[in-house]
Amino acid sequence: MTTLQDRSAAVLPALRRFSRSTTTTLLCVVLAGYVALGIASSGSFFEGPSVRTFLQYLATPILIGLAQMVALCVGQLNLAVGALGGFTACLMGVLMADSGVPAGLAVLIGVLTATLIGLVTGLFIVATQINGFIVTLGTMTILLGAQYRLSGTRTIDGYSATLRDLGRAAPLNIPLVFVAALVAAALLAAFMYRTVPGRRLLAAGGNPLAARLSGISTDRQIVLAHTVSGLLVGIAALTATASLPGVNRSVGGDWLLPSFAAPIIGGVALTGGSVAVFGTVLAAFVMRLIDTARAQFSLDPSWVNFLIGLVVLGTVVGGRIHQTHLDRKGGAAVRPEPPSPQAADAQPEASLPRQGGAR
Repeated sequence: MTTLQDRSAAVLPALRRFSRSTTTTLLCVVLAGYVALGIASSGSFFEGPSVRTFLQYLATPILIGLAQMVALCVGQLNLAVGALGGFTACLMGVLMADSGVPAGLAVLIGVLTATLIGLVTGLFIVATQINGFIVTLGTMTILLGAQYRLSGTRTIDGYSATLRDLGRAAPLNIPLVFVAALVAAALLAAFMYRTVPGRRLLAAGGNPLAARLSGISTDRQIVLAHTVSGLLVGIAALTATASLPGVNRSVGGDWLLPSFAAPIIGGVALTGGSVAVFGTVLAAFVMRLIDTARAQFSLDPSWVNFLIGLVVLGTVVGGRIHQTHLDRKGGAAVRPEPPSPQAADAQPEASLPRQGGAR
């Protein structure tokens, strides 16, 4: 009986905290939005083909959000997410369509290239001590030029039919590319929460000075974060290449805003030291619902970007206000009481500061 009471006493506070979290709010928004779209479409949104299409094009937003989340957890920004993804997708397409490289080898080369570019980006940031914002901005510009060099003005669509079949495969109307995105999210969560390197990433992002005093190399964590980010972008490029009818220079051009929106709305702090894998996945769901509503009701795409940007800005401002409130509350809790007049009169003379003493 006592054991059951102890367990309930431990579970109830955890459930209470979960009910007040950002993840719970996003989960409610996803469920409500999905039901609302289903009702607005007279039930067609709940049918198999609609579910399959919705989930198929959700895989890439999840992966690019996770890629940006890894960079944010160490206090870095990766502006090259879209350019790297577009370049990698075009590289895979060119290898298969123009050079006749087998699909498996082309995919492996593409993912490894994206990972290597992430590694080089992290090493360059550490070696030069230049802000990651500037370095990834330069990387983005270089990769956009390389993407145009690969594809030009054409659309590359003559690549492997096997890869296309995998991109369209959806047993029980659940696309395999969506399953791959969820598996990547689960593995990333296990890496961040259950392994020593993942905890070091969070420690280096949360308090770099304390991490260095503890023997953790913050430079290595920055390199690791950009490497993992590049790997996830490479997987996102794979899902995009498999799902799209063809790849061209426009692939990845609209990835930057969603890559920031998903982790920020999901509850990741811009200052580093935190991750929210489930929250990032749910935020990608929300943005996909907004995009689906735009297509269903023929809304102007500029209004969708405006809405997403407004939500991101509101999330950042709200988080800042909440953190300021917590800091003030914590400061008030530890502020010492002023001494009473009687205590001041009773203070020994030796404890009073001397005239002309050292400052």
